[in-house]
Amino acid sequence: MGAYAAGMLSIELVGGSTEAILALPPEGCGPGVLFVMDAFGLRPRIQEMAERIAGWGYVVLAPNVFHADGTVAELAAPAGEQPRWEDVAPRVARLSGAAVASDIDGYVAALRALPEVGDGPLGAVGFCMGGRIAVRAAGRHPEEIAACAAFHTGGLVTEEADSPHRGLAGARAEFLFAHADNDPSMTPAQVEALGATLASAGLVATNVVVPGAAHGYTMSDTPAWNEAAYEWAFEQLRDLLDRTLR
Repeated sequence: MGAYAAGMLSIELVGGSTEAILALPPEGCGPGVLFVMDAFGLRPRIQEMAERIAGWGYVVLAPNVFHADGTVAELAAPAGEQPRWEDVAPRVARLSGAAVASDIDGYVAALRALPEVGDGPLGAVGFCMGGRIAVRAAGRHPEEIAACAAFHTGGLVTEEADSPHRGLAGARAEFLFAHADNDPSMTPAQVEALGATLASAGLVATNVVVPGAAHGYTMSDTPAWNEAAYEWAFEQLRDLLDRTLR
C-alpha cells in the first residue's frame, strides 16, 4: 500500500495562516519532513513528490510559502498553461531571510504538532528557491532538524548579510546539495564556497553538481525535467532520511 494524501491543511503563522499539503505514510505515522516547494507553487507535481516521500514512511508537510501573495487557487497558472517565471519572480524576490524567518518557525511548529509525527528528529527538503528556505530552517532549528536537502537551488551563497550559507554555522543536520549543471544562480565558485562553509562548520554533507541536469530537473511538469537525475536525487534523499531520522 502506498502513501496517501490527507488533503490540504490550514496552518497558523504569525499574522495569518497558510495552506499546506499533508501526505501520510502507509503506517499512518512516522518522522516528519518539511517539504518546501519550488517557485511554481503547490500543484499536482508537488503532491506527487510529497506522496512519494511519504511512501518511504514519513509524514510530509508542504506549505504554500507564497501565502502573502494569495491562496493556492489564486496563484495557480491558468488551466492548460505552464507557470511563467515572469509571473512568479516577484514572489520569489520577496522571500528574504527576514521575510521568511517567522514563517519557518511556524512551519516547523506545525510539523512537530501533527499527531502523526513523533518526538524524533525532523527533516527538511527544498526544491529551487525552496532549498534556501530548507537550509534556513536547519540553521534556525538545529535541535529539531537532523537532515536537510536542497535540489537545483540557486542563491545559496551571496554577498548579502543573510545569505543562506551564513546560517550553516549553527546547524547540526546532515546536508545533501544536488546542484543543477551550468546553473548561473549557483556557479562553480559558489558551489566551492558552499563546500568550504560546510567543512568549516564541521557538518557532514554531500555537495555535488548533477551532470547534464538543468535547473528544475526534478519537476516533471516543466521543460527542465530529467527523469534519470530525478531518480538519482530521490535515491540520495531516501538514503539521507533513512540514516538520520530513524
